[in-house]
Amino acid sequence: MLTKAQKRHFVEEGYLKIPNVVPKLMIDNALRAVNHSIGFVGLGGEDMENNRSAFFCAELLTAPVILDLYHKTPAFELAEDILGVGNVLPLARAKPYPRFPDLLSGEDVVHRGHLDGIGSGTNGMPKGYYHRGFSLFAVVYLADLQDDNAGNFTLWPKSHHTIAEHFAQVGHEVLANGMPKLEYPEGPMMVKANAGDLILAHSMIFHTGGVNTSPNVRQAVIARFKHKDNDAIGKDGYTDLWREYPGVHDVL
Repeated sequence: MLTKAQKRHFVEEGYLKIPNVVPKLMIDNALRAVNHSIGFVGLGGEDMENNRSAFFCAELLTAPVILDLYHKTPAFELAEDILGVGNVLPLARAKPYPRFPDLLSGEDVVHRGHLDGIGSGTNGMPKGYYHRGFSLFAVVYLADLQDDNAGNFTLWPKSHHTIAEHFAQVGHEVLANGMPKLEYPEGPMMVKANAGDLILAHSMIFHTGGVNTSPNVRQAVIARFKHKDNDAIGKDGYTDLWREYPGVHDVL
């Protein structure tokens, strides 16, 4: 389904945006469920033992109305185009992620990126712990988002190359001390897309949930596809960028 040009973009930039993957009816049903949850259910999912604070839409993590955005649309096959047919594990959960407006402006707007899976002691993982638990981000916006600083899924293009090269030189063990500060080829890019578009990104891309200074709640669902051999490959994937991505080997 993906063209060679799209695969090259994913390899070089670390992400890919595919328009009109999820039909409007499914988007509307998901958005209705999310807004109902915010209004009538509220915060939940707290885990004080693991320093995990409460969040919105906790009861929707495994709901069919959310998981169907990936399992009953071309999204799953598009993930297979990158990770290889038969290699993608079905999603056990996907997180609706409303991002509410911040009262920030000007120089107060700072984008701070990270890699997933690095323990801080306050994010449900202890300090010194790190792991690669997935292969591919899959983000679906539930409402059009065409402005900057509107809570966009934000990434640093080409940063996956820089990070892998750094770990090859010094070892991924440095992650036990937190994410190292690196210089990336490009600054943060706030991904703009419409409702129903799919954003796929390499798990090693430097990224963040963008600041939202708009008047609107950013509505998105964030899932993480996992290659069936992800656990076996383990920390080797920090330096071997394309081992879990046979679908793009023809354009490397």
